[in-house]
Amino acid sequence: MDPIRHRWPEDADGKVPYWVYSDPEVYKAELERLWYGPHWLYAGLEAEVPEVGDYKTTTLGEKPVVMLRSAPDEISVVENRCAHRGLKFCQSRFGQAKELLCPYHQWNYDLKGNLIGVPFRRGVRRQGGMPADFDPKQNGLRRLRVEAVNGVVWATFSEDTPPFREYLGERFWKHYTRVYDGRKLEVLGYNRQHIPGNWKLMQENIKDPYHAGLLHVFFVTFGLFRADQKSAVEMDEHGRHGILISRKGEQVVNDVTSDMKNFQGDLKLADPRILDVVQEFPGEETVGMITVFPSVILQQQVNSLTTRQIVPTGPDGFDFHWTHWCYADDTPEMRLRRTRQANLFGPSGFVSADDGEVIEFSQQGFTSAPEEAALVTMGGRDIANTEHMVTETAIRGMYRYWRGMMGL
Repeated sequence: MDPIRHRWPEDADGKVPYWVYSDPEVYKAELERLWYGPHWLYAGLEAEVPEVGDYKTTTLGEKPVVMLRSAPDEISVVENRCAHRGLKFCQSRFGQAKELLCPYHQWNYDLKGNLIGVPFRRGVRRQGGMPADFDPKQNGLRRLRVEAVNGVVWATFSEDTPPFREYLGERFWKHYTRVYDGRKLEVLGYNRQHIPGNWKLMQENIKDPYHAGLLHVFFVTFGLFRADQKSAVEMDEHGRHGILISRKGEQVVNDVTSDMKNFQGDLKLADPRILDVVQEFPGEETVGMITVFPSVILQQQVNSLTTRQIVPTGPDGFDFHWTHWCYADDTPEMRLRRTRQANLFGPSGFVSADDGEVIEFSQQGFTSAPEEAALVTMGGRDIANTEHMVTETAIRGMYRYWRGMMGL
């Protein structure tokens, strides 16, 4: 692949040039080196395809795929593109099938993507047909490597991607299994939205605890995530994955709220049940927001459990798929609690609506100035785990890793 024509600023860890968010050639290179390279991508939850033949369509990078239950104990992910003429053969978001059939020329495949039928392969009355050297075994659907890990399905296009646990690293494996602990999961519901901003801005957003206590009126006012709470920011050894950890506080005025312009001490909830929070996970923290690079945020915010999948659609936009879930053994009261708290998040959530808007504003601001750069020096220029949230260290870590993968 051709080298990227841009140069990174001399202040390598303190600045991020705006061209990383807007240059079409950079975006094209990202797809090949990151999305289709040695990284695990979030495909869905096992609970979405509980029975053999159940399938879900989704998109990894810009490639449409089908995730399906191909055997009682097996999940397969195949490209949603017929091996004959390239048709996106499956158009339904969810469904059930005994085999995969392309409607154009009726080529059909088994649930693992193997080609099992080609109409008129031998011709008709000794006329036409496929060449004698045509081998169905060499013309199946492209299959991705798959690991189903404690209810979550991960897929990769690359043979070089390490096993998922190794990909996370032991520190993040412990964070992952704190919530995804092997209990069976069930889906509560979905949200979808399109955000007109570069996909990396959503990864940044969750790696940036500094903004959360300033932008989000709900967080600040009701003490869900504030700068004066006991918090931590951690990264894996490569800087690509991150987690924000925090403990719920109270709706109080103190020396820190003077810098929080959005703090509204007299704001009251018409229905306080949305903040009916119970402690359920090990440790004292009530927030664990994991970014698994490059494709997903695994959200545990009090009792709300959600996966947020990033689907890039170009240098200046991405689709964002929210899957709200619960444990299969949750009590009815806990299911209702999780459902209520899901109103904090999603496209019109009391909190998350803010993020989609500021990402759009960011894209508007820097698109016209590609050679200028953003500052990411809150907390210094070091790239290290911290025990506070007034920092941009995880953003610096992600871009150091990004530069290495992109050859910069």
